[in-house]
Amino acid sequence: MYLSGIYTGTMNRTETWQGNTAVVTSKSEASILGIGTQYRQRAELSWSSTTNEWLTDNFHQKVTGFRSRDMQVTFDHHGRESRVDIDGDIDTYASEDIPLRDVDTLLIQIREYLLRGRKQFALIRQASDDIESYQFYVQDTLTASIEPWGELTLIPVEQTGAEDVTYYFAPSMDYQLIKARYHGIILRGLIELDSYTSSCEPSLAQDRRQ
Repeated sequence: MYLSGIYTGTMNRTETWQGNTAVVTSKSEASILGIGTQYRQRAELSWSSTTNEWLTDNFHQKVTGFRSRDMQVTFDHHGRESRVDIDGDIDTYASEDIPLRDVDTLLIQIREYLLRGRKQFALIRQASDDIESYQFYVQDTLTASIEPWGELTLIPVEQTGAEDVTYYFAPSMDYQLIKARYHGIILRGLIELDSYTSSCEPSLAQDRRQ
């Protein structure tokens, strides 16, 4: 992870799939504006056969240091409603048309739309103190040299709305997210994938959507 070109830390993200459900755990350690920060999140998500999309069931996020918080969120009514508990303070949110999602399920749903060939779509993220609406626009493929994999064909997906971000997915690597660039007015962020492994346990179901 980089902030305005300065290396700030690393993140490890693990997806554990079983049938049409998954648990995504993310852990990062970084130094932001001179403050050491640790980020931990565990999100549970599932496939909705009713609406044919990935929905967040719940997630627990804990941040220490910069913008510290302990955040627990549950979703109801096909993701249209959420209950957010931050350090004991509870708020509720609702969306009329588009499900609310955590950031990990949001990325998985973007991948799902790419697999379907969608070129434009809208998604909403449940933030700590609000819900953030985004529009996504799939751009033409490009080729870039990404260590340690060398030349890769990437699909850029531009996000506009509450935050402007460009995501880059690699079809040859099962449409994994290779990098993301945050287009801030003052601070600009960048994350780049530097390692990726995939394994299959015999006990896990093999019907994850591809």
